[in-house]
Amino acid sequence: MYLSRHRAATGPRWALDGRYLPQDFALDRLLEVPAADVRSFLEEQSLQEDTEDTLLPPVEPTHEIWASGVTYVRSREARELESTEADAYERIYDAERPELFFKALGWRVVGPGGRVRVRRDSRWNVPEPELVLVVNSGMEIVGYTAGNDVSSRDIEGENTLYLPQAKVYDGSCSLGPGIVLSDPDAMRDLRITMSIRRGGVLVFEDEIDTSQMKRSLGELAAFLGKELTFPGGVFLMSGTGIVPEDDFTLEPGDLVGISVGDLILENEVE
Repeated sequence: MYLSRHRAATGPRWALDGRYLPQDFALDRLLEVPAADVRSFLEEQSLQEDTEDTLLPPVEPTHEIWASGVTYVRSREARELESTEADAYERIYDAERPELFFKALGWRVVGPGGRVRVRRDSRWNVPEPELVLVVNSGMEIVGYTAGNDVSSRDIEGENTLYLPQAKVYDGSCSLGPGIVLSDPDAMRDLRITMSIRRGGVLVFEDEIDTSQMKRSLGELAAFLGKELTFPGGVFLMSGTGIVPEDDFTLEPGDLVGISVGDLILENEVE
């Protein structure tokens, strides 16, 4: 099953497998349902006409998007290289407790075809392609989408306490194009790819599989829910294993293409 959100004439509308759900359908309602009952809940909904409207990010304005850090070896290596406090990333990679941080509220999220941003006060910026978990109110993983955790490497590298400024700003988070409803076991060997084009020329390309992640997906969701409740569910970015070379930085006009499984998310940089 595949959920998408669209800009319809009557306001934002959710769709299931290309057909509109009722106007009053809200993702919050679905994410209040136990994982075992998600399919039957959706099958009870009356589907309407086919979708024709522009895609919106598959998240509602009040949803929280959180993120995980240093979950792949490549991410640990990149953080150690850029940071004046490299041992912090070595320790977190091997620690029991993962790195988790707040990334965005739904109203700040950029959708497919929208524009992500780099900070004006940063000189070293990269996209980070990630599997994004869709988690219900019981902290069960019910699906996934593709995400881009745009980051300022020089700001985070200068001081680890600057991480919120390196990660959280207007245009720093994109999600889409939709949500694949899936058991978490099916997410453990997904291919993630990223390409960056500049003036139509390919300047970066790489790929990785989620099987190379250090931590399990359930572990990340469980730690997030230890002392936090999300009555309407939450989105959790699971970290990146793709990092461009150290002399690379995003420039306005770059086109970033990310795929997670069969999902494709493209955004231009401004």
